[in-house]
Amino acid sequence: MRFTSQTSSDGVIEQFFTLDEIPGVLWTPEGACGTRPLILLGHGGRQHKTAPNTASRARRYAATGFAVVAIDAPNHGDRPQDQEFGRIAAQMRAGMAAGEDPGALVAGMHSHLSGQAVADWQAVLNAVQRLDQVGVGPVGYCGMSMGCGLGIPLIAAEPRIRAAVLGLLGVHGLAEDAARITVPVQFLVQWDDQLVPREQSLALFDAFASAEKTLHANPGKHGDVPSFEVDSSLRFFARHLS
Repeated sequence: MRFTSQTSSDGVIEQFFTLDEIPGVLWTPEGACGTRPLILLGHGGRQHKTAPNTASRARRYAATGFAVVAIDAPNHGDRPQDQEFGRIAAQMRAGMAAGEDPGALVAGMHSHLSGQAVADWQAVLNAVQRLDQVGVGPVGYCGMSMGCGLGIPLIAAEPRIRAAVLGLLGVHGLAEDAARITVPVQFLVQWDDQLVPREQSLALFDAFASAEKTLHANPGKHGDVPSFEVDSSLRFFARHLS
């Protein structure tokens, strides 16, 4: 892991890094030393590791004592795009324009990305937990939309993740992995989501095998998640990772 820049503001240190070909950002409380809970933060589709909603959430978590890491998903942000991704993206846009089921189209995109994304996250998790200011503490995952679609296979495969905040996605292509997840889950649904039919979101929530899972449903479209849900997720992680 090679750190390339560092800034500090409002009590939070922000460090950009690369790990092999993976670009990422680590946020920690200023002056942090010793083991602390770590949150992996997955961004949405067509976004990147420092998209405004991702970075603001990361700083909010770090300001309360968590370490937080975000990386560019394959074919996003500072990473190159491969030809197959371009083909699938074009096919997805054409299908949506033609009125095809968006859930199935998005699932195909996530399936193309998820294998590499899981390997990337596990490599970054290994590296970050070797840092003195992070250590081998409890780990959580937070991801909405594509961050949920790539996060579910990761959580199913990674025993170090002990709690997850997920949402804004349907069940297409994810039922099998969701059934392998038993950690506490907080799941967000936008009741008027124009991209993810409500019944598909509820089916994904139902598929989780977690004994503790909570559904947070709010009115509004896909991008209209209320700001208070960040504070709710913070309380959730404090309860399960502290």
